[in-house]
Amino acid sequence: MPTGIDRYEVQRLVREEGAQLVEVLPRRSFEALHLPGAVSIPLKRLDMVATSVLDRTRPVIVYCYDYT
Repeated sequence: MPTGIDRYEVQRLVREEGAQLVEVLPRRSFEALHLPGAVSIPLKRLDMVATSVLDRTRPVIVYCYDYT
């Protein structure tokens, strides 16, 4: 179930629980600017790719950094 969190919770989850960061914008946007340690899985491919890329035992933080 998706839950909104603030940046402090993101930092805590990454630090304490090894959370995985997933940027869902297209690859070109990811390459321009993304959070350190994030992986790129464009939203249109998330269902197809997530199970082969992400570790199901760790929390997943999905975000979209759209600065426009």
